[in-house]
Amino acid sequence: MGTEVSVNNSVDWSFQGLIHSNLSTSQLVEQALRRGEGTLTSTGAFLATTGKYTGRSPKDKYLVDEPSSHDQIEWGSVNRPMQPAVFDRLLERVQHYLSAKEVFIFDGYAGNDPHFRLPLRVINEYAWHNLFVRQLFVRPTDQELKEHQPAFTVISAPGFMADPEKDGTRSETFIAVSLERRIILIGGTRYAGEMKKSIFSVMNYLLPQQGVLPMHCSANRGPTGDTALFFGLSGTGKTTLSADPERQLIGDDEHGWSDNGIFNIEGGCYAKCIGLSQEKEPQIWNAIQFGTVLENVTVDHRGVADYSSNTLTENTRAAYPVEHIPGARIPGVGGHPETILFLTADAFGVLPPIAKLTPEQAMYHFLSGYTSKLAGTERGVTEPEATFSTCFGAPFLPRPAKVYAEMLGEKIARHRARVYLVNTGWSGGAYGVGERMKLAHTRAMVKAALNGSLDQATFTPDPVFGVYVPDSCPGVPANILQPRRTWADPTAYDQKAQELAHRFQENFARFTDVSETIQNAGPTVKS
Repeated sequence: MGTEVSVNNSVDWSFQGLIHSNLSTSQLVEQALRRGEGTLTSTGAFLATTGKYTGRSPKDKYLVDEPSSHDQIEWGSVNRPMQPAVFDRLLERVQHYLSAKEVFIFDGYAGNDPHFRLPLRVINEYAWHNLFVRQLFVRPTDQELKEHQPAFTVISAPGFMADPEKDGTRSETFIAVSLERRIILIGGTRYAGEMKKSIFSVMNYLLPQQGVLPMHCSANRGPTGDTALFFGLSGTGKTTLSADPERQLIGDDEHGWSDNGIFNIEGGCYAKCIGLSQEKEPQIWNAIQFGTVLENVTVDHRGVADYSSNTLTENTRAAYPVEHIPGARIPGVGGHPETILFLTADAFGVLPPIAKLTPEQAMYHFLSGYTSKLAGTERGVTEPEATFSTCFGAPFLPRPAKVYAEMLGEKIARHRARVYLVNTGWSGGAYGVGERMKLAHTRAMVKAALNGSLDQATFTPDPVFGVYVPDSCPGVPANILQPRRTWADPTAYDQKAQELAHRFQENFARFTDVSETIQNAGPTVKS
């Protein structure tokens, strides 16, 4: 007889192999080393490589098409349907695969606000994956662990390869979410970020039902208690800019905004490491210590990490508990935000480095979600690609974009939040010609926006994009604030700006059900 493990309220699995439940950080590191899953670096961090897949596999992600959720899902290229019978076959095959394996179980939560948190169970084939989820999700107290009843279960079996002909998948990789069965099934990929993002997708479905806006953003809290949000896709600077020694970090990637304020959905941070330096990002640098999981980072013979190396991928990562950041806010909650920043890595190099948005412009840019996919964050992305990611998080949104946009608009209006667009991308030319915006300048602009000193500037509308650009900002050369001045050839700038303006217009044409004032809040396109 095997050991019975509850997968959800209605399903128990029998495991013949050894089961490790809710091991400590040091125990999981010990198990991962024993099993040869990785090594320790010179700082004590655990280093693993993910093999073939070093980023998310969005084309291999599926939502099970079930009657209870069918009409609430925006089906398409992001939310691909999987028939329940296909999911059931995969579930049975994965159960058979794992039944004789040594497995690792983590019980915890998604959500730092006890009113809205989701009790989770994660079943892992790898010890280092279990360490990853222990550091990334909210860890329960001893008393909470005794009372824990999982409401959603993640089953991760990287060694199980799907058979597309037999299983109805696109490839050997699959991330299949059943909202009705409350099970997430992952196989064919060792990239740990799939577990984190699949739960975020679930929260993006569940939270709006409770009147809570789920957001792909980081958050921090100032010395006077003011809260700030940083929206943006991977690589735009959410983690870097929110890790500010002068402010308390609430969280680096996923939050909910309820009538009580905001809360971190996670209990840890998942930072990009490419180009990481102690000088520019000291908090993240120092967070990479014992208990941290490093993915695909190159080390020398002494175990010293080379964060400049992209030998395995541009998408090198560090996963660590938020407590590794000095002064982090525990638990991860904050008041209603006073300042909201939309971060975009503009590969065209034409957007101003910072600009104030009207309420209508804020809704336009939130729905547009313009940025660049950066190298390595998804399979097949090898250099920055201009893209529009609705609500700055389209890959993780099961519901129609309008649901999230209307909730954000209502909350911005009710709490009178200031909104800025911040370009962390290129200046002086497009990608390949210009240079990436200097982090010191971006930090100075963000600081000025948060402490109110930017309000002393004179703002004028950009002639193409209409957003309001300051004429000065403490710590930033004035010419940088006007992107056209940074280009050697102003005519080339004008052409590129019009090209991006056209892209904005073409993308926004699909939002036919928003008000005319929002539709008219975008760039001006010359006829």
